[in-house]
Amino acid sequence: MVGHQQCTLEQDTRDHGTSRSWRETLTAPAPFADETSCQCQAPHEKLTIAQARLGTPVDRPVRVYADGIFDLFHSGHARALMQAKTLFPNSYLLVGVCSDDLTHKFKGFTVMNEAERYEALRHCRYVDEVIRDAPWTLTPEFLEKHKIDFVAHDDIPYSSAGSDDVYKHIKEAGMFVPTQRTEGISTSDIITRIVRDYDVYARRNLQRGYTAKELNVSFINEKKYRFQNQVDKMKEKVKNVEERSKEFVNRVEEKSHDLIQKWEEKSREFIGNFLELFGPDGAWKQMFQERSSRMLQALSPKQSPVSSPTRSRSPSRSPSPTFSWLPNKTSPPSSPKAASASISSMSEGDEDEK
Repeated sequence: MVGHQQCTLEQDTRDHGTSRSWRETLTAPAPFADETSCQCQAPHEKLTIAQARLGTPVDRPVRVYADGIFDLFHSGHARALMQAKTLFPNSYLLVGVCSDDLTHKFKGFTVMNEAERYEALRHCRYVDEVIRDAPWTLTPEFLEKHKIDFVAHDDIPYSSAGSDDVYKHIKEAGMFVPTQRTEGISTSDIITRIVRDYDVYARRNLQRGYTAKELNVSFINEKKYRFQNQVDKMKEKVKNVEERSKEFVNRVEEKSHDLIQKWEEKSREFIGNFLELFGPDGAWKQMFQERSSRMLQALSPKQSPVSSPTRSRSPSRSPSPTFSWLPNKTSPPSSPKAASASISSMSEGDEDEK
């Protein structure tokens, strides 16, 4: 990173007050000003903003100072410090944090105490050094002690401690560099959300094991909150049951659709098979006809043979011929003589057979 060199105990480093190394910035918190060995002891010439933006002087970084309360440290604070850090190509960011006494006196009560606020700033990646118990109004002695080149803050006049703008003399001296506020996020906004939804957070912490005394909640409110928690649990259970019921109904509907589809397929298959068996041209009809014909053949008697038994034993012989001497039933004999002649011929034929 441009302008970042490791701060060691060597004389040249102490003299120039260089920034921490990139690796040290990521692995260690920023040092406190009253504990660091990186004291700027080099001749400190006053710079203009134009000179600082050109990256001069080359022998030291531009020392930028930003101060504040930093209660409930949030992204708006971090973005302001990022802007202060990147104002110039080579900069060293000092951050002053006011103590609890000064803050409670001039601004109001804080959520985090001063030790918590100091530590929060030390772990911001843009901060090179933290100044504890920073003054509410910057004095020339303070600026000289920390060799501050420029002061970074938003440009809105900050009226406090009997002054319309505590940064007025810094602006007149040409040492003020404005930063932009982040809209929609501030410590006051966060506190407003908590106060607005106080009951919700009180119930939440009671549910997590905090006592009513720790939350400064009365006995009646404690019982009310606990009852509301029970009601919410019941609502959640009912909601879960409803969701599970919907899932079950959806599954049943899906399965019913599948069953109906399978039933239709099986029904079509069954009807097709039935028609193949019992339809007009079905296999069952043909089989029934064949069996019926076989049964009829089995039940009907066989015709007696015309030939005599002796002749039937010899298959080589032809069946008995039809005799012309048999009387014709349709035409009776025309005369008695003809009848007697036919009778005599029949008797002669019998004798020949014998």
